[in-house]
Amino acid sequence: MDRISKAVELAAEKRQPGKPKKPLSRSESAQPFEYTKTRRIVVQPEVMRENRLIAGSDQQIIIDAYKLLRTRVLHRMQQNNWRTLGITSPGANVGKTLTSVNLAISIAMKHENTVVLVDADLRRPSVHKCLGIEPEHGLLDYLEDDIPIDQMLINPGIDGFVVIPSHNHSHARSSERLSSTKMERLVRELTARYPDRLVLFDLPPILVGDDVEAFSPYLDAFLLVVEDGKTDIVEYAKTIEILEHEDVLGTVLNKSNEPGHGYDYYY
Repeated sequence: MDRISKAVELAAEKRQPGKPKKPLSRSESAQPFEYTKTRRIVVQPEVMRENRLIAGSDQQIIIDAYKLLRTRVLHRMQQNNWRTLGITSPGANVGKTLTSVNLAISIAMKHENTVVLVDADLRRPSVHKCLGIEPEHGLLDYLEDDIPIDQMLINPGIDGFVVIPSHNHSHARSSERLSSTKMERLVRELTARYPDRLVLFDLPPILVGDDVEAFSPYLDAFLLVVEDGKTDIVEYAKTIEILEHEDVLGTVLNKSNEPGHGYDYYY
């Protein structure tokens, strides 16, 4: 854990100021989102517990850790008037998607805030699996077949929390799809529809391809997820190098072996 923590601190010291972001325009004609058009699939408590979602958890230490993460994320986002956040990791299977879902749930549980979570991991979408739901339509349907946004939206029974899933996957041309005009239009429409909400994107691991780099112009900031004892220090350093000119809020250290540091958050 010490090596990763020291790497996080070193990266924060070396990181240059982020590149200026082009503000996302807000359409004057966009109408407030009507929840009556959203498909509601209530996630059962037993599914939440089995999939380690904090909405069904009685482990206060984990709930508190996500609340701390939420507070720090919201503070930085509001301080900079940022609306879009990408969540990624150096490699696979370190808890990136679970962190994305639980962060979104935690934000929604703070009643002043609402959140949209988009599963933008076209290589290995798993937000719907984490929630235990089977969506009829997903992000690729929108990008390839012009499915309306309204037909993708799902409320998993948690007030203030809306999901755009991606139940099908494709490695071919994933970065081209994420950097497409249609994807840019989706980001702009979501931020216009939800002027008071954060839009989170669960992204592929950054070292598996150029998907994250291709999508980065549409994001205000990033959050990294690493796993103690699993994420390689070289991989982490390479990830920080790739994101050197982006705004990185911090790093979530998952499954830490040090007491009190599980699911903790570091700048």
